[in-house]
Amino acid sequence: MSVADTLAESADAIAQGTGTTHVDPAAARGFVPEQSRAERTASFDLADFAVPKGREEEWRFTPVKKLAALLAEGSSPALDWTLDLPEGVTTSTITAEAARGLGILPPQDRAAAVAAAGAQEVLLVDIAPEAELTQPVRLLLDGTGTDGAVAHAHLVIRAGHHSRATVVIDHQGRGQLTELVSVLTEDASDLTVVAGQRWADDAIHLAQHDALVGRDSRYRHISVTLGGEVVRLNANVRYAGPGGDATLLGVYFADSGQHLEHRSFVDHNTAHCKSLVTYKGALQGGTARTVWVGDALIRAAAEGTDTYELNRNLILTEGARADSVPNLEIETGEIKGAGHASATGRFDDLQLFYLQARGIPEEEAKRLVVRGFFADVVREIPLPDLRDEVSAAIEAELAATAYAAPTTAPSGPTPDAAPSTTDHSLDRTKEN
Repeated sequence: MSVADTLAESADAIAQGTGTTHVDPAAARGFVPEQSRAERTASFDLADFAVPKGREEEWRFTPVKKLAALLAEGSSPALDWTLDLPEGVTTSTITAEAARGLGILPPQDRAAAVAAAGAQEVLLVDIAPEAELTQPVRLLLDGTGTDGAVAHAHLVIRAGHHSRATVVIDHQGRGQLTELVSVLTEDASDLTVVAGQRWADDAIHLAQHDALVGRDSRYRHISVTLGGEVVRLNANVRYAGPGGDATLLGVYFADSGQHLEHRSFVDHNTAHCKSLVTYKGALQGGTARTVWVGDALIRAAAEGTDTYELNRNLILTEGARADSVPNLEIETGEIKGAGHASATGRFDDLQLFYLQARGIPEEEAKRLVVRGFFADVVREIPLPDLRDEVSAAIEAELAATAYAAPTTAPSGPTPDAAPSTTDHSLDRTKEN
């Protein structure tokens, strides 16, 4: 049926009192945009997700032309995980059907659905109830062993009740990978997941990291993205009971030729839960590109919610581009607080001038500013050796920085030294 026929049929129905008063031509063509995160598709069925064209809201920032092989249906070569497991942790391989039976969250885009459908097996990491780990669980995935073939991975992490643990997922080497990480935190558990993307320059990585946060449990997801040609990581949270506390943190550093994209979605579906989202990025090189999209949905049943999201980007050279889109949907007024903020800018000339006036060379002054920019996120990494690893990786990026033209001593702040900022908060006082 043509669009014209559809409109004519709807007009007849309206005249007879059986139709609606509005027909969207896009809907007549079979395309209905999902205006709310509550309406977005979530399914294990790959057929429920069309191959993106780049015009969709969910994909409009992403270079989809580079992703054709990853978004096609297909099986995966065997993946070689390197595991370092402290006492109190076990692993096993299970089927996709068994993984779904655990109650994991379904994929929310085509890449995650491809990973769920294409993975040969699911790796299950089990942290025993009441275990208190003093050493992290380390999972290393080196994509080089896939010989350039597209690979799909599905990992399930289950933290038993009243357990306390840190899991480090490290991605290295070359490769093309779609990945679904499904986290289940049982009641009163405390779990931190650190995801490191230290890929080779030509790697492509599409990932969805989900968490279903149990009653009175605490969950932290920390993303550190420094490598890869295209990296897109979605970190999503939903609550299985009241009292859940989720923190999503991110550090990313993009060089010329890199597209680093981070998305977060916190679904406040249960009363009296908290969330805090903080992502910080730096960009250097004329074609460096970063994207951050943060979504928070407070449903009608989620009274007493306390949520805030923040993104800041530091532009180190001319030509680099950072897109930042915070979104907040609220369906109830009975909340503690909700807000978001976004800022993107370059070096503060006055700050650099003051450092240089104290005898600090210009390049070292810039490095000090960048270190300070990332410091509040890096210090949230729970283990000192992990903090040192991340700090060293950032230092390596800074050592390769081709900074913009030297800064001249200003008599006051220049107009473009201040970041472009948006801040919207409800019932909350928050330092940005």
